[in-house]
Amino acid sequence: MNRCRSKPLSATASLHRFWRALTGALGTAAVVLLTSPAAMAQVPAGMGMARNFPEAALRGNLTINGTSDATLNGNAIRMAPGMRLLSPQNTLVMAHTVLGQSFKVNYVIEPSTGMLISAWILTKAEASQPHKGSDSVVRNFRTESDSTQK
Repeated sequence: MNRCRSKPLSATASLHRFWRALTGALGTAAVVLLTSPAAMAQVPAGMGMARNFPEAALRGNLTINGTSDATLNGNAIRMAPGMRLLSPQNTLVMAHTVLGQSFKVNYVIEPSTGMLISAWILTKAEASQPHKGSDSVVRNFRTESDSTQK
């Protein structure tokens, strides 16, 4: 039996067949992968694992005002262009999706620019653990009254 076509398939028709075959195979693999017990064990329920925060991380209250502006512990701060906001499940949160919301966070300020570079939204368990930062002074100079207060 001759299966050759007298006219070759167009580029869009062959591309369509390719994508249909690929998505069919991937769809089946995704269903098998997502329903397998091994895959479910890798996703912690309710953030059951402990996260390790950098030594430089401080604790505070963060309110997202815009895609580049925020309020940190009552003070206005700029967010760095590559700022990462991470959810309690350690997934990336886009700033525009949480405009106007406040979170208890651990955060890192980029030293050379003073911009907020990373913030981790805390779970209630993480927020209850003591951590440095919420009572810290947010400036890079000292005054005479600073030394007498301590």
